[in-house]
Formats: sequence, C-alpha cells, structure tokens
Amino acid sequence: MKHRPHHLPLILLILLTTSCTAPRPAPRPVLPAARIRLDQVGWAPGETKVALLMAPADVAGAKATVVDGHGDPVLTVTAGPSRGDWNKRYRAINPLDLTALRTPGTYRVRVDDRVTAESPAFRIDAAGRLFNPVVADTVQYFQAHRDGADQVGGAWQRTPAHLEDRAATVYHTPVDDDGTLEPTATKLDVEGGWFDAGDYLKFTHTTAYALIVMQLVQRDGPAPAALTAEIRHGMDWLTRMYRQGVLYTQVGVAGNDQYLGDHDTWRLPQADDELDVQPGDRRYYLRYRPVFRAADPGEPISPNLAGRVAAAFALAAQVEADSDPARAKSHLDSAARLLGQADTSMSGEDLVTTVPRDFYPEESSSDDLALGWAEVALAGKALGDRRLAGWTEQAQRWADETGGGDDGLTVYDVDVLADAEMYRLAPATALVYDLRARLDKAVKAAAADPMNAASGAGGADYAARQLGWAATAALYRRMTGDGRYDAFATAQRGVALGANGWGVSMVIGAGDEYPKCPHDQIGSLTHTSLTGAVVNGPNRAGRVESLEEETPDSLCSDGSYTEFDREDAQYLDDMRVSATNEPSLDFTATGMLAFALAATD
Repeated sequence: MKHRPHHLPLILLILLTTSCTAPRPAPRPVLPAARIRLDQVGWAPGETKVALLMAPADVAGAKATVVDGHGDPVLTVTAGPSRGDWNKRYRAINPLDLTALRTPGTYRVRVDDRVTAESPAFRIDAAGRLFNPVVADTVQYFQAHRDGADQVGGAWQRTPAHLEDRAATVYHTPVDDDGTLEPTATKLDVEGGWFDAGDYLKFTHTTAYALIVMQLVQRDGPAPAALTAEIRHGMDWLTRMYRQGVLYTQVGVAGNDQYLGDHDTWRLPQADDELDVQPGDRRYYLRYRPVFRAADPGEPISPNLAGRVAAAFALAAQVEADSDPARAKSHLDSAARLLGQADTSMSGEDLVTTVPRDFYPEESSSDDLALGWAEVALAGKALGDRRLAGWTEQAQRWADETGGGDDGLTVYDVDVLADAEMYRLAPATALVYDLRARLDKAVKAAAADPMNAASGAGGADYAARQLGWAATAALYRRMTGDGRYDAFATAQRGVALGANGWGVSMVIGAGDEYPKCPHDQIGSLTHTSLTGAVVNGPNRAGRVESLEEETPDSLCSDGSYTEFDREDAQYLDDMRVSATNEPSLDFTATGMLAFALAATD
C-alpha cells in the first residue's frame, strides 16, 4: 500500500501562520527613577508618619505600596500634591501619608506608578524600643572622646592622653589670634573632660551645655546605664575648671604662624604625650596645652558662662540629692557662688566663650542666667536649702528678661530649657506662650519648605537645629500635655534621620544611610564608626566647596550625594569637610535629649 503524504490540518496551519505574523506587545516603558525619603529609624504606632517622594515631575495621585519584611503588601497610599521642587533634577516633592500603618514590624515603601522608587527599611514599634537604643548610642560618642587617663575600651583604640594637663600652665587670654602667648605663674590640674569636636580642644562653654542636657536626661529618665559614669567624668572636669572663684574657659589653643594648634595636624590624642618638645618648638602647645581664664582673679565673670556652668552644677546637685547629699551640696554652693560673680552688665561681643571667640559666638546671656537660677532653685528645693526663696525670685527675674526669640534649643540659645525648667519650678502661662510663639514661627517655616524642615535645606549646625526643634516641641508637650506640635516634632526628627533631600541620617549608625567619613580625627585615623555622633549635615554650598578645595587628598570620601545638591546647599560625606561631616559635643547632646524625649512619648 502506498503511503499518502501527510497534510497538517487547516486550522493548525492558520494558527501557525497567525502566531508568526502577529505583532508582539510593546515593552513596558521604563519609568523615571524617583527617591523616597523618610525617618530611617521609624515611628511609634500613634505618630504621624509622612514619607516624601522626590520625583522629576509632580506625581500627585500615584500609588505607593508599603511592604513588610516578606515583601507582602500591607498598605496602599496615594501621593499628595507636590510641596515644591528640590533641585533641577527633582522637580517635585510628593508626600506619602503612612499614618495608617500601626502594626509593629519592618517595612519599605515602593512606588511603581509613573515613577519607580523604593525606600530604605524603617520600623514601626514602641517609642522606647525605637529611640532608647539611639540615646545609648549617643553616650558612646562621649566615651570615644574622653580625654585624660580614664578611658573606656572600644573600637576607637583610645589610651590615656594629655596627661601633662595635670599641671597645665594658665596663660593670659591673647588679645588677637596672631599674638604670642604670655604665661602666668599659675599651674592647674585640668586633666580629663571631653574633646569638643573633631579636634582636641576642651571648652567649658560646650561641656557645660552637654552636661546640662545629659543630666536632664538622667534626672527625668529612663537613661542608659552608661550615662551615669559619663556624667561623672564630665562633672569632674568641669569642677576642675572652677577653682577658688576663678572660672577657666578652655584647654588647648588654635594655631597661628608662630605655633601649631589643635586644628593644624591630624593624629590620635595619645600621640601628643610622646612629643619631644621644648619651649619655642612650633609643636610645644600640642603637648603642653595652655589654659585660659574667663576673667582675672577677683574680677566678675561673663554672665553667659556663669549661668550655664552654674546650671550644670545645680543639675548635678539635683541628680545627686538623694544618693550623695554632701556632693550635691558642694555642687549647689559652687553654682550659687558662680551666679553671684556674674557681670550682668556685659552683653554682645563682650561675652566670653572660647579663644578665639568666633568658634562659639554668643550674643545674649539672659537665657543662661534664667536657666542657671532656675536650676539652682530646683536644687535648693530638692536639698531643702534655706536660700530657696531668694533663688526663686532671681529665677523669676531672669525668666521675665528672656522670651521672644525665634530659635529652638541650640548651644547658643537655652531659652527653651529655661522656660521648661522655670515651669517645673513655678508654672506660669507666660512660659507656655513663649514656647508656643517660637514653635508657631517654626511650623510656618517648615510648611514653606519642600521637606518640611524648619531650618530649611542646610546651614551651620543644621542637624542639631532640627533636633533642637524636635526637643522644643516635646518639652512643650511635657509641660502642657498639649499635643498640637507632635506632628511637627516628628517631622523635624525625621529630617535629621533621613527625611531630607540627600536621604542621609545625620546620626552615625542610625538607619541604613549615614556618614561613613566623619571629620573627626579619632574616627578617621582608627577607621571606626563613631556610632551615636550627630554631624552638622548639609551646609551652605560655598562653604562646602571651599573646604573641599583646600585639601585635595582625603582619607575617606563618598561623593554619591552630589545629584541631590542644590545651588544653595550641599552635603558631602568626606572627612575633609567639617562644614557637613564634623560631629561635636553640643550636636550630639542635643540629639540625646531629642531622642530621650521621643522615647518617652
């Protein structure tokens, strides 16, 4: 039998022909890239939670999905109207309201609608579980920056340093930055304390501020276990800086053409003790460090220093009142004596802070005096001191002199603390109104900023100012029970923790993206992360560029943030650039208080 040729059924031929000739679906267009900025530590369940979508154009109405740790969607939200542009690349900032997310867990936000973006991870959890660890981290910064023989073990490789400070020479305060230093016959033990910032100078002005804040955290609790010893270390040094009625302002000196100062050479602090130098050697003052006075013996003391140092002593008395009454009484007596020496006629550029003065220029002293007298009165109350009535009267007098300012809490303006502490002593409506007036101005400023930042896009002390506003709002709530500024406080905290144009947390170790190259000798030379340190953050563009150009070589630099720079503000993660990446005592202390207050809400 002959086999017949095999023929495909007609329907199959049609299908094959059709499948070969039909056009393929057009590929999905690639969506423009966007960025999501948010608080990288996270939020407590009941807080207002707003992430910010940085997009090349307004994407109001775009869908965003919150996914959990398994990638499963848990919430869908819609982008709100743009708050304004950021720079030429990111023309719109669209808010994403995540407030409905309340279940504890770790999450990310994803957008795949008109633009594509994914946020860093963040947590929803109880406030204490989120922020108590950050408070504990800030203590580590102080431990890493101890001076003297009493060191705390850690990755920062510290050993005893500047032991010559045990017999340091007191010098006359130089009239100008270029003059020679003239010694006095006085020797002083000023060993210990903390380095002020990335250098190794020690300032009474900033140490007192840090101790005020740290002792408020300790007094009002809960406080990390390590804080007690750190406060003791700082108070021991501050006590050495006020002897027999003389207040000393600093240890160490900035350099000039005649001698090297603490800003002129990078080294670990213990290296200074190994220098073989004699008088006249340009490195002499690195090992044998000068001490300067706030005023000559018998002369009245600059009121800003008298007020804030007295506040630190008086807070120590409050903290110690139950556990060590004798030590508390000694601290209270020092505080009261110091306030009695204040030259309250001094003002403006006559106020003493540091050498040179432009390191920390002060323009007012009434805030320091109000805080000093309030803390003395509170300490007198705790210890049952018979002088309480007179101290309360002085506190009220100086509280009436303050108020009307525009700042939140900063190292330059402690009005906010004065109001809060005076309210603790003697509640008064005027104190509430002063804080409310400050906060109302800040809320308006934040509303005009695309990232909802009260301090704008950048500037000097940027992160600390944001955290200072968060602390101010939290103190207002603690005073009054009024939560009208809660969302504002959360937003300002968020700016410092990543909800800014660069998406960088300005607290080292907090979140996924934080500075890796701080302008800090200890951190840079030991290649260790200065966990808990608060850096400046974005600053004026010209200032950042000038510092980058001054030093062509860098031990550590990350230039990945340049696409987010603006014409008026820049951020550079580079150890050369103090303007953006230098941590300091006052920055980190302000952060400690802000996070401690957040943890107790």
